[in-house]
Amino acid sequence: MNNISKIFLTLVLATSIAGCGEQFLELSDPNAVPAGSFLRSEGDVGAAVNGIYVAIRSNNALGESSALYTDERGDDIGRNDNQSNAGEPFQFNDFSLLPSNTYLKSHWSALYTVVARANYVINNIDDVDFADDSRKESQQAEARFLRALAYYHLVRKWGAVPLVTIQVITLDELEAITFREREEQVYALIIADLEAAIASPLPNHQPLAGKGRVSKVAAYALLGEVYLTMGSNDIPGQQPEAYFTLSRQYLNEAYNRREFGELKDISYESVFDVNQKSTNPELIFQIVYKQEDPNLSSAVARNNQALGETINSLRPATGAGARVNLDLVNEYEAEDPRKTFAVKYAAASTVQQWFITKFRDVSDAAGVNGFGGNDHVLMRYADVILLLAEVSMRLGNEAEAIAFLDQVRERVGLPKYADAMQHPTYAAKFPTLKLAILHERRVELAFEQKRWYDLIRTFTNDELVQFFNAKKQSEYGVANLQNFSTKDRYFPIPFDEYKLDPERMYQNPGYN
Repeated sequence: MNNISKIFLTLVLATSIAGCGEQFLELSDPNAVPAGSFLRSEGDVGAAVNGIYVAIRSNNALGESSALYTDERGDDIGRNDNQSNAGEPFQFNDFSLLPSNTYLKSHWSALYTVVARANYVINNIDDVDFADDSRKESQQAEARFLRALAYYHLVRKWGAVPLVTIQVITLDELEAITFREREEQVYALIIADLEAAIASPLPNHQPLAGKGRVSKVAAYALLGEVYLTMGSNDIPGQQPEAYFTLSRQYLNEAYNRREFGELKDISYESVFDVNQKSTNPELIFQIVYKQEDPNLSSAVARNNQALGETINSLRPATGAGARVNLDLVNEYEAEDPRKTFAVKYAAASTVQQWFITKFRDVSDAAGVNGFGGNDHVLMRYADVILLLAEVSMRLGNEAEAIAFLDQVRERVGLPKYADAMQHPTYAAKFPTLKLAILHERRVELAFEQKRWYDLIRTFTNDELVQFFNAKKQSEYGVANLQNFSTKDRYFPIPFDEYKLDPERMYQNPGYN
C-alpha cells in the first residue's frame, strides 16, 4: 500500500485524546492517552470518551459552524462570495461540488476521526476494571452512540462508505477496510450501536452536571429518526411500513420520557436563551460551549451578526453575517413570531440582506469579544414531535400526524392545521399534509442543520430536482439553482479517498 492516503491513514489510526463539555471541558491533561497505547484505568476511559466529544465538537464535524455541510447544501442560507478560499465553500450552495474540495475532505476526515476515537474506546474498554460496572457500561454506550451519530451523517451524505469497527493499527488492517460498504450494512451498525445505548444504564436525561453528554432519550430519538430515514429512502432489509412502525415506536419512547407537560409550556425563545441552556426541558442533546472562554466559547452569535447590528452580540460586526435566503424568509407565515426572532434585515449599504438572529448572547460575560455561551442544539423535543407527525403521516394516520403538528403551531400562537388550510395562501403553498409538515420543520428548526436531511428524506431524487428547479433564482442569491441535478443527492467521495482504490472506493455518479 505505497499510495496510502495520509488523510485516511491519520483518521483511522487517530487515538490522541482531548477533553470537552461544561465540566469535562476543563480536564487538566487533555492528551492523557497517547496514540498507540491502550486503556489501563477508569480515568483513561473517561479521557478517551471525552476525546470523542471533542471530535464531534469540531466545526469540520458537527460543531456549531458546520452548517456549510447541511444548511448551505439546502435552501435556507448561502453566500454571495464565490471567490474566497478559492471558491470552495461556495461550491456546496452552488451545487458545483468537486471531489477535490478541501472542505469536503475535512468533513469526511473529521467524521471518521469520531469513528476512530469511538472504536478506540469500544475495542479496549473490556480490558479495564471499573469500581462500578454501570459506569463502564454507560461510557461504552456513549462511545457507541457517538459512533452511530457519525455514521448516520456519513451514510446520508455519501451513501455507501467504509465501515470501520476495529482499532486500526497496521497498514494491512487499513487496506482491508478501505472499501465502500453498502448503505444497509452501515445502517445495521448504527441500529446496533443505538440499541446498545438504549439497553445501557444511561439516564433518560442527563443531570445538570452531565449536560452535553448522551442520554437514553437521545438514543431513542435518534433511532426513531434513523428508521424514518430508512423507510423514506427505501433502504433494503424491510418494507417501508415496517421501518415506519419501528420509527414511531422509538420516537414515542423518547416523547413519553419528556420532563414537561405540553410543548406550549416552553416558549420558543427560551430554547435559545443562554441562561436556560442547561435547564430547558425541551433540550435533549447539545454540544456545550463555555461563555467567556476564548477557546471554548461559542462564536455563533457574533459570526452571524451583520454590520451595523447589535441584536446578537456586543462585539461590533464588520461583515454581513450568514446570508438568509429570501426563499426561507418568504416561507414564514405573516403572523409567525419565529420569523421576528430568527431573522432580521440588515440595512447597512454594504449588506442589505437578511441575517440570522436566532442565536444571541449580548451578556456582559460574553462581552465585546463575543465569547458567547450558546450551546449547539443537536436534538430537542419540537424536532421529535415533528418527526412523529411525519411518521404518522407516512403510516396513514393523518389525525395523529395533525395532532403532533398542531402542538408546534399552537406553541407559537399559529392557527391549527385545519384552520390554516382554510386560508388560501397557506393552502396554496402547502397543499398536502406532507408539505405542511416539511414547512413546519423548516421554520421551527431553521439554522439547526436539519433542512438538507429533511429534503432528502421527503423527496425522491427526481422530485428533489424538480423542487429546486421550481424555486425563484431571485430568492436564492448568486448560487445557480439550475446546477442542481440527481447527482447532488450525494456528495462526491473525496478525491484522496477515491484514488486509494478506484474500484473499491468507487466515485458517486456524476462526479467522474
